[in-house]
Amino acid sequence: MRVLGLISGTSHDGIDSAVVDWSMEDGVLTGVVERTGERPYDHELRARIVAALPPNPIDMAEVCRLDTLIGQAFADAAEAGGPADLICSHGQTLYHWVEGGTVRGTLQLGQPAWIAERTGVPVVSDLRARDVSAGGQGAPLVSFFDLLLLAGLPGRSGALNLGGIANLTVRELGIAYDTGPASALMDAAVSAATGMPYDEDGRLAAAGRVHEELLRDLLAEPYYRALPPKTTGKELFHPGYLARIASPYGPALPDLLATLTALTAETVAAEIRRHRLDTVIVSGGGVRNPVLVGMLRERAGRARIAPSDEFGVPSDAKEAIAFSLFGWMTAHGLPATVPGCTGATGPRVLGAITPGRGPLTLPVPLREAPDRMRLDAASARGARAAVR
Repeated sequence: MRVLGLISGTSHDGIDSAVVDWSMEDGVLTGVVERTGERPYDHELRARIVAALPPNPIDMAEVCRLDTLIGQAFADAAEAGGPADLICSHGQTLYHWVEGGTVRGTLQLGQPAWIAERTGVPVVSDLRARDVSAGGQGAPLVSFFDLLLLAGLPGRSGALNLGGIANLTVRELGIAYDTGPASALMDAAVSAATGMPYDEDGRLAAAGRVHEELLRDLLAEPYYRALPPKTTGKELFHPGYLARIASPYGPALPDLLATLTALTAETVAAEIRRHRLDTVIVSGGGVRNPVLVGMLRERAGRARIAPSDEFGVPSDAKEAIAFSLFGWMTAHGLPATVPGCTGATGPRVLGAITPGRGPLTLPVPLREAPDRMRLDAASARGARAAVR
């Protein structure tokens, strides 16, 4: 079954896509990654998304407009993504309602009807809400994908995603959680100072020096000491949060970015050391930042830091591939959550299904979930640029 996964993460810079042809035999799920892509949001839409993020106020009229506009942007990405039997759309998280460490609700915008109408293909969407309603954090859902990917690796292993927020999955403990910001605060600093979306290749951070006193203040954030399961996002790590802590020091932009890079590296590495990991498979946009990866390797102790590309998972497309997997699981009536990772009371089949054109026809439900996964991304090489 060919499933197109679509996601826009906490960097809210655009839509990642991956078409994966899934098949299962003897408990092993094989995914052939046929195409991956990235479609940036247009400037006006991205600006409206940023303006709607907490702690900024927003009215219901703008929520409605954004639900439509993001849905249409996802429909554009789906149309360019290539043929598929099913689409699984994460949408764009606008708010994750957390009180006292408990997730009360979550909101992803991007009306799936626009995708189904444009493509004629059924769409699985709104995946996080079911886990939250079962007492979970709604994140990190990618832990289900990670544990299948890590199965069979020697030693103690983990999977790390460096997006706007960093999340870590630990195979031996069957847990996963957000460690804190990855690029969220770095991107906020660059955007405020230059109008650019991020520090390309970490060049500004490379020119700066870590401000140790500011770093100590940043590391005092209580979130880092909270025990998993836990999740966070830009409802905590937003530009106002950064300005409140950093402004008294008045650091130059390169020094601020060097310090924020060290913050991400240290908060992630502390968890890697705590779990005594031997291998960490890393994905996400942070893999392209050599300053961040260098600091992480310096602080991660004995762990080997390996890009997910070595394991058949293009680092830029991991979460899109994971959501393709979730769509396949839902279509086959299988749960795609790990209660020990999200904190839910049990595993759940995720999402709601919007029919495409014609009768809604789903595969015969499977009795058993896969216990291992094998990915082949060879056919996706060279195809990424074609779907941008």
